[in-house]
Amino acid sequence: MAEDSREPAESGDPADEFREMLRGFLEGNGDIDPAKLAGAAGLPNDPAMIAQLIAQLQNALQNSGDGINWDLALEQAKGIATQGTVVSLPAERSQLEQALHVASLWLDEVTSISELTAEPRLMSRQEWVTATMPVWTQLAEPVANSIANSLTDVLRQQGGDAMDSEENREMIEGASQVMRNVGGTLFAMQLGQVVGQLSSEVVSGGDIGIPLLDSAQGGAAIVPQNVLGFGAGLDIPIDQVQLYLAVRELAHARLFRHAKWLRLQLLTSITDYARDIHVDTDRLESLAADFDPSNPEELRSAVMNGQLIAPKSSEQLTALARLETTLALIEGWVDVVTASATTRLPSSAAIAETVRRRRASGGPAESAFATLVGLELRPRRLREAAAMWQQISAAVGDEKRDALWSHPDLVPTSDDIDNPAALIARILGGAPEPDDIDQAIEDLLNDDTSDRPREE
Repeated sequence: MAEDSREPAESGDPADEFREMLRGFLEGNGDIDPAKLAGAAGLPNDPAMIAQLIAQLQNALQNSGDGINWDLALEQAKGIATQGTVVSLPAERSQLEQALHVASLWLDEVTSISELTAEPRLMSRQEWVTATMPVWTQLAEPVANSIANSLTDVLRQQGGDAMDSEENREMIEGASQVMRNVGGTLFAMQLGQVVGQLSSEVVSGGDIGIPLLDSAQGGAAIVPQNVLGFGAGLDIPIDQVQLYLAVRELAHARLFRHAKWLRLQLLTSITDYARDIHVDTDRLESLAADFDPSNPEELRSAVMNGQLIAPKSSEQLTALARLETTLALIEGWVDVVTASATTRLPSSAAIAETVRRRRASGGPAESAFATLVGLELRPRRLREAAAMWQQISAAVGDEKRDALWSHPDLVPTSDDIDNPAALIARILGGAPEPDDIDQAIEDLLNDDTSDRPREE
């Protein structure tokens, strides 16, 4: 089989070698250990998971269509979420519903942003997966397409002179389609694995920092089972943990409902950034040439460490800085509002510190998503942004602070985070030190009022 499969390549047909190798593997006649392939794809060494992987790859080999089957990611994630699900007791759900009601009242006291029009939801892990998967696929699709295109380009380049023949071009294009389908299947299963793991870590709809739930879904949600897990081992009464997390979730959801443009702007910025991600084809070719089927650890390491993603362009670095600023502003505002609303909680400071440590370190599933999409979800300038919002609150009050979210042009910038005093001066209607031109314009505008008596 091995000798036969190499003959087409020697005659200028690299497609058949790939097809025969893949078919032999799926029929159990290849040298690749299915468990190791699953490991290279970031999937656990579980017999049921491996069987599912083989079945999906067989379907991909036979599929003549284009595009990624994202239903596979949803199915994978729901299966993982279901495995560890524990049904919440009625008393636990009632306690959380009461916490959400109290949290809404507390927020009314510290922010001018109005309450939600839809009731917050209490979600199981599986419900969270179903509700949030559309956003995950939106974020992941540009990268998946880039990887698929790179795989196709490598195959075409390896075809060399064979591409001069129309017959060989058709065969290589056919093999390219197979590679796109297989690569898309592996990517979808990886995404499903990541989202399924995240379902056991997140405590709410806004816990990741991006708006995974839209207003049609209520905008706010709590995962009761994970809230209990969050509070385990903290030596803090669970009712305080529930109240604090409820306030954070409602604050996050209120902000995105108030600034209706914010969700679309943020998600569009992320997908535009991801769309410009490219795979390092030289690295991919090197891995393909040296690939040892019996030991795919190098491939796994390259995928999980992001080595296949080309270095960021200057445009991407600029876009990334804007994204990090926006994420920091959102999370910083939520932190400040939550701290102000939970002053009645004796353990609010301890819970806040736990949230900060958890956010700084991230979980394994979040790290895996960063590898898949090439984007860290946690803002680097969060502390500085929170300090800015705190200074604004103290200087101009909650209402003027929250008014900055009423329009994209009013939202603070990275420079404002560095210099809150200048922003506060603008909000108050003055300028710290006007230059000569500014002063001349100001004098000109005030000429017609110079004779009016001053107000004491």
